[in-house]
Amino acid sequence: MDNADNPKPQRSRAAKWTRRGFIGAGVLTGGALLIGVGVRPGNPVGKLGPIVANGEGEQLINSWLKIDANNVATAIVPHCEMGQGAHSALAQMLADELDADWSLVRVMQAPADGNYIVTDTARLFVAPGTVNAPDWLEPTWNGLFTNIGRLADAMITGGSSSVRSTGQHTMRIAGAAARHMLVAAAAKSWGVPASEIVTANSMLSHAASGKSAPYAEFAAAAAEQDMPQTPPLKQPKAYRLMGTDAPRLDIPAKVDGSASFGIDAVVPDQQLSYAALRRVPVPGTRVTSMQAEQAKGMPGVLQILNMGDFIAVVADGYWQAQQALNLITAEYSEPESAIRTSDDQYARFTAALDEAGDGGGDEAAGNGDAVDAFGSAATKVEAEYRVPYLAHAPLEPMNATVWVRDGKCDVWTSTQVPLMARTAAAKATGLSADDVTLHHPLLGGGFGRRLETDYVTMAARIGAATGYPVKMIWSREEDTQKGLFRCADISRFKGGLDQNGKLVAYNNVFTQRHDPPGSFDCAFYDIPNKSIRVAEAELLLPFASLRSVDHGQQGFFIESFIDEAAHAANKDPVEFRLGMLGQSPRHKAVLEKVAAMADWGNTPEGHGKGVALVESFGTIVAEVVEVDMTSGSPKLVTVWCAADPGFAVNPDGFRNQMEGGIVYGLTAALHGEISLKDGAVEQSNFHDYKMLRMNECPAIAVEIINGDHVTLGGAGEPGLPPVAPALANAIFAASGKRLREMPFAKQFA
Repeated sequence: MDNADNPKPQRSRAAKWTRRGFIGAGVLTGGALLIGVGVRPGNPVGKLGPIVANGEGEQLINSWLKIDANNVATAIVPHCEMGQGAHSALAQMLADELDADWSLVRVMQAPADGNYIVTDTARLFVAPGTVNAPDWLEPTWNGLFTNIGRLADAMITGGSSSVRSTGQHTMRIAGAAARHMLVAAAAKSWGVPASEIVTANSMLSHAASGKSAPYAEFAAAAAEQDMPQTPPLKQPKAYRLMGTDAPRLDIPAKVDGSASFGIDAVVPDQQLSYAALRRVPVPGTRVTSMQAEQAKGMPGVLQILNMGDFIAVVADGYWQAQQALNLITAEYSEPESAIRTSDDQYARFTAALDEAGDGGGDEAAGNGDAVDAFGSAATKVEAEYRVPYLAHAPLEPMNATVWVRDGKCDVWTSTQVPLMARTAAAKATGLSADDVTLHHPLLGGGFGRRLETDYVTMAARIGAATGYPVKMIWSREEDTQKGLFRCADISRFKGGLDQNGKLVAYNNVFTQRHDPPGSFDCAFYDIPNKSIRVAEAELLLPFASLRSVDHGQQGFFIESFIDEAAHAANKDPVEFRLGMLGQSPRHKAVLEKVAAMADWGNTPEGHGKGVALVESFGTIVAEVVEVDMTSGSPKLVTVWCAADPGFAVNPDGFRNQMEGGIVYGLTAALHGEISLKDGAVEQSNFHDYKMLRMNECPAIAVEIINGDHVTLGGAGEPGLPPVAPALANAIFAASGKRLREMPFAKQFA
């Protein structure tokens, strides 16, 4: 039973299908126009037709927009939908430039076949600001970044980049180009100047002749028009959909239960088996032996596999697999790392920081002479902050369904990186990526965890060992204890104030640097002498990006220290920050806005208000937290949030994301902690890895400032970083107790 070459045993009973049927891309019907950007010799449009436009009479020009015979416009979106509203926002951008009727707009998930590389993600990070190149350069420019993206399997949803990259660089251009081509087709047919044709609500009209027609009538003719590479885009005053609270397109299916997530996957015409697995408890170890005799006799058990770094049980049902797995005992190799407890981990950080001192480590950012300025400062401030490991805890546990047979592999999974997942499955099965088909449903949460492909690799290995369709599901305990984690860290600061209370010296060193670049630097503050350094130290637990990545801990470190500096200067925390924002008018406006929202300066007895200002993923966010300390422990009252994302495409959706980031950040601030004992994670489920409960949640108010309609910021992550420092600063304002370590709740237990 533990032999990977065993044929599939006879089932004890028929496997059950999930409640929801799997929803694929669907059959597209006649008369469709498909259009996109970046037409280039050799572009694989021949491949795309059968995949996304295979109905009779459909015309394929490129990849991003389809208009069918019923005048329904379908945006083909290369990013995943995991509750953040990306599908709807991207369709909204395309539809506005197209002058489409929102009630006639739909979204299709782009297939994960290598043809829908997210070119604009590479464009955003390599050459920011290039929304549109000149006509003569655009084909080469787009081709360059397509090749970069293809090499990196760049079909990625992360970094709060969907709207500010694909939305600005592709969806808007695709919509504008399509509108131009439809107008040209109508002008030719009607024999009138194109300049006299008006588009609105998915209709073309010519006032002088009285002619009008739906877009669908000219779909085929438009496909024969030359497509502009760099069509003019609307200015904000001409927007009709962007900037409005257009209803999200994914919500109805989620309400009525018809939405399909990875865990809902079924394999057509096949019975599924289910796999439960147990990874090694300590990173870097291996399974040296296992005792599985009792588990082998359990009803419904099909196979038991020792895969070296994990044990898997395959059974007729998931419950049967998990119960059998619980009966298996195993022995493991000795760990390579000497880190056994959380104290050991923090000791590694402390040793690295001690060795770095005031000037050691790798310089990350700086100006002036922070050491000399600190030495001559009138007032000196020193502080050390620490944060623990955190788990992602998405609602949908890690899962993947895999069927390996006849030199082919099909994978159904919720992932933020479908092409990377496809490549991971190919490597695990020894197949070519072209022989792997990745089915890409909705995601039940990701928070960065589904940027990794470890669970896809495991499922593919199990699928290769069985040869029949298997759905692998991690238990919540497995997800909490054996996954990948936001890193722990310690950060040290030394700050110097002059006789006027101005911060003139800022010296900071920490041990963990991941993404995004510059998250460690409060560059918008005017500080004349600054040194920011990294003193690298070993992590025991494997790392994965968690919502806001380094901004999550760096926001806490930096804005807590800025507040301590304000207190040492005997200045109001808002006024102290405003005094350093003379060169940053947008940041100043956001901070002033949130102070007005919170009625800063007026606080009830026994309450405290704290403030924090963080720019992340192109969005400037200031938050004020009010906390009630009358009971001796913090009770959240209100969080006020002011944010400048450049331009909020869907204000309601943007506010939702700010609220979600705030709640996620408060969970980490109050409760989040993954601790170590004997080299393994101590927490196991939501009873000891707590989430913010409804009765703890504060009132949240969000206001938006549209400060730059060209360079947009993200929405999914920027709401998180300011809330922990704002809460810590509020607790200090109310109680005089300065919290320098998360989580906070245990310090009042």
